[in-house]
Amino acid sequence: MFRIVLPAIVVTGLVGPAAHAQTRDAVEELVRPQIEAMLPPREAGGVAAAVSVDAHVHFFMHGAADLAKSSPVTADSIFNLASVGKLFATTLLAQAVEQGEMKLDDPVAAYIPELAQGADIRRVTLGQLASHTSGLPRAPESYEQWHRGKYTLPDFFRFLRIWKAGQGHQPGGQYLYSNAGIILLRIALERRFDLPFATLMQERLTEPLGMSSTALPLPPALSSRAVQGYGPKGAPIGAPGEEQGSFTWPGAGQIYSSGRDMAVFLRANLGGLIGHRALQDAMAFSQRVVLRVNPQFAQALGWQIVSGPDIRIVEKNGGLNNTSSYIGLVPRRKLGLAILVNRGRQPATRIGREILYELAHEPVEGRAEEQPDPD
Repeated sequence: MFRIVLPAIVVTGLVGPAAHAQTRDAVEELVRPQIEAMLPPREAGGVAAAVSVDAHVHFFMHGAADLAKSSPVTADSIFNLASVGKLFATTLLAQAVEQGEMKLDDPVAAYIPELAQGADIRRVTLGQLASHTSGLPRAPESYEQWHRGKYTLPDFFRFLRIWKAGQGHQPGGQYLYSNAGIILLRIALERRFDLPFATLMQERLTEPLGMSSTALPLPPALSSRAVQGYGPKGAPIGAPGEEQGSFTWPGAGQIYSSGRDMAVFLRANLGGLIGHRALQDAMAFSQRVVLRVNPQFAQALGWQIVSGPDIRIVEKNGGLNNTSSYIGLVPRRKLGLAILVNRGRQPATRIGREILYELAHEPVEGRAEEQPDPD
């Protein structure tokens, strides 16, 4: 999957402005064709990408934020992150664990009294929710196929109380990707800190990092920058900033952000921001392997880790019918990439991995050779 023919580009060392310009040109030559190839020209949708190479961030924009209005995508356009937004809940959990406020082994029912009379849900821990090893299904309606409409919070608690783990997916035993599990983790965080999840995210994560364009849900002050979402074939879907999903209560929807904000999130997860040591330590903790699924794939807290013969990428992707997203890190090379697309079912993950592979294998003077990351 990672055996890619690389272009013959040599990136010189970072020694002052001239070297930085050469690095920018090389990154431009390597990344821009990949970004622009994601969407056909003059069709609906656009791409915002942020690339972090060593200490420098590069932005790449392509296409339309709203085709009908002829408005282009910019670094400040706001996209639905889809499942990339799961990383905010798992980062908050990692931070709470690092600060001694919660434990990965804590039962989720200890924080949510409504689950005290449940069955298998009482065996589920916070760490299992964050690592997709709880056994909970992707969505409650896949378990309760008779249910019609979206789930209210009482509906969700009722489902959790009667839920029975499948024979092959007992809590803590196997990997089973679960949107429901991350929503439950958000509720546990709310109960522990007695704050709405959106406030908790702002006070403990986005505000300290200066991520002023990241929110849940999207407030009126940011709505003018929200992109129009498009389906896989280019048809508009929903209004800009309109949430999707199975749940109806505040704090259970998708998180929105800009390419500029996601560049900050990249840098923080690579340990590259001055004055945020504790938060960056928590981010590093969230990237540790919890469950090795097979030799090429492992699960951390929210993050997934894919390994090839000569690369290890820490990543998360997301997608809805009108958005596609990807964030990936190569920590040993101090490389990071975020891709936001306002069109559904686009190859953001494949393109993201190819870009990271190419960047990781470009020689840079003075840069140490990559060493294996410990699990």
